[in-house]
Amino acid sequence: MERDTDVLGKYRAITNKLKKRFLKRPNVAEGSEHYGALAKSLRQQDCPQFAAFCCLAQARCEHTLANPPGEAQALVEAAREFLAAEMENYNLKCPSFQEHLTAAINCYSFAIRVHLENKQVSLAAGLCMELGNALKKLGRPGEAIAHYQRAAELQSQSPLDCLTSLSHVASSKITTKDYDGALGVFTEMAYLAQERGGSGVTGKPIGAYCDILTRCEVTRVLLLMLLQPNPQRIRPEHAQTLEKYAWEATEENSTAQFLDEDLFLMLQSVVMACQSHDLEALRAIQVELWPLLNEEQNEMLHEVIQELTHPSGEGI
Repeated sequence: MERDTDVLGKYRAITNKLKKRFLKRPNVAEGSEHYGALAKSLRQQDCPQFAAFCCLAQARCEHTLANPPGEAQALVEAAREFLAAEMENYNLKCPSFQEHLTAAINCYSFAIRVHLENKQVSLAAGLCMELGNALKKLGRPGEAIAHYQRAAELQSQSPLDCLTSLSHVASSKITTKDYDGALGVFTEMAYLAQERGGSGVTGKPIGAYCDILTRCEVTRVLLLMLLQPNPQRIRPEHAQTLEKYAWEATEENSTAQFLDEDLFLMLQSVVMACQSHDLEALRAIQVELWPLLNEEQNEMLHEVIQELTHPSGEGI
């Protein structure tokens, strides 16, 4: 494909047509179309950063035309092009000042604001999630947390969506070794799932909420084993969680309503093995527990064993 070498000339030509002249109003809609066409051409030529600048110019035109959906869409396209440029540098390990990433974040922020101003809360939350995912992919889970958290706040009226966003918050905290923070988020998720996921008939969690509660329960137990909190400083809700596994389960404290009985018994064995520092038993349980856990939980169980094998310090 023949590359367009006079990109700047074309951009200036479109811009000149939009300048105000005596007794002649510029055709802003036509200008927006031309910027969009130039952005598409540059995208096809693998010049994402230049395509992004054209998208920004298109967004300004849409703003002038008082077309919020068009403005937001152009801003999102600009953000994605800037991210593509940043991802290329990241994959090639090119040293940079992350200017493309900064521009992308700014574009997302403006697009989110446009959506919120027009009461498009779900679209704004979706962009927060998209930005969080992009930052995580770029090896910046710590920076992604704030955007996942904002998505969860915007999705407060949609429990499942909110729980999905919170799960990303928790996973990012685990990635950054903020285990105490992750434990707090999983506890919040468990309360939310219990409160909002109940059946209108029985009041007990149903469907996807049971899966979420299972994940929260298992992960909270593993996090508590990893943190090994002091009995004098442990929070009441975490103490109640450990009590279910430290002693024989009863109908009053059993989690059978959303946790498989075999999984419950194996978690109970994990807790008791950790408390007695029985590494041999813990390694044996790990083999049986491995297929029942997700990747994140298996990593934490491995960390628990490593911590018991080579203690790094006192409990919190």
